[in-house]
Amino acid sequence: MKILLAVDGSAYTHRALAYIAAHDEWLGQNHEYHVLHAVMAVPHRAAAFAGPDMTRRFYEDEAETVLRPIRAFFAQQKIEAQFRWEIGHAAKAIAEEAERGRYDLVIMGSHGHGELASVVLGSTATQVLARCKTPVLLLR
Repeated sequence: MKILLAVDGSAYTHRALAYIAAHDEWLGQNHEYHVLHAVMAVPHRAAAFAGPDMTRRFYEDEAETVLRPIRAFFAQQKIEAQFRWEIGHAAKAIAEEAERGRYDLVIMGSHGHGELASVVLGSTATQVLARCKTPVLLLR
């Protein structure tokens, strides 16, 4: 099964990883994991002030802060995974990647950072469900 794991580094991302680790059916070579993190774009004026090099380093640092512990998790589980990050809105990036990559399943947390606006289900999760044709496993 080709699986897209959408991550933001929140407690819900860690819960999703714990779920994968606790369920043998998700581990092993039967699955192809791809990990995606979307970094919110820096406002245009801030990016213009900081310059392209500083803005790019900011994006890379932000992405690496989220992806580093997830890389360690997959290494500890002895599972190979592909890691990438994009600049932009998370829900759009996840849904577009799910479609483009022809994934069998998207796994993500039900909430993320700054999701107080939607108490029952995070706004990113809600938007992914609305946009995505691929089945989505939400973990709370």
